[in-house]
Amino acid sequence: MNSLALQPAAADSLAAWHDMVARTDLSALGSITHPDVVFRSPAVYKPYQSADVLGVILGNVLQVFEGFTYHREFASEDGLSVVLEFSAKVGDRELKGIDMIRFDEAGKIVEFEVMVRPLSGLQALAAAMGERMQRYMP
Repeated sequence: MNSLALQPAAADSLAAWHDMVARTDLSALGSITHPDVVFRSPAVYKPYQSADVLGVILGNVLQVFEGFTYHREFASEDGLSVVLEFSAKVGDRELKGIDMIRFDEAGKIVEFEVMVRPLSGLQALAAAMGERMQRYMP
C-alpha cells in the first residue's frame, strides 16, 4: 500500500468516519457500513458480523480510548481499502495500532480490522472493553 487515492465513494465514507470520530458520535455509522460488515478485533479470535455490533464495539472503544489520534493513512491500489495508523491511551498504558478498512464499490464499509501493540496496551484495552461489553451479554 502507498499513498494512492481512494475511490470517490470510499473517500466520502472515510471523510464521514473521520468526522464521526472527531465528534465522538457514531450515530451515523450505519450510513457508511454494509449491514453484514465484518469486524475483526485485536483481542478476539472470532470475527463479529453486523453493522449494529460494529457500532456498539466502536462506540465503546471511543469511550475507552484517551487521546485517540490518527497519524497516517495508506490506500490500496484499487482504491477500496485504507490503513489508518493511530495512537491512544487506555488508563496508564500507551498503545499504537492500525485500522484496516475495506469498502465496497458503493463506499460502504464491508470489513473493519484492528491491530494493536504493544501487548500491555492490548491487554489494557481488552480488559476495559471486557468490562464495558458485559452489559451487552445475556
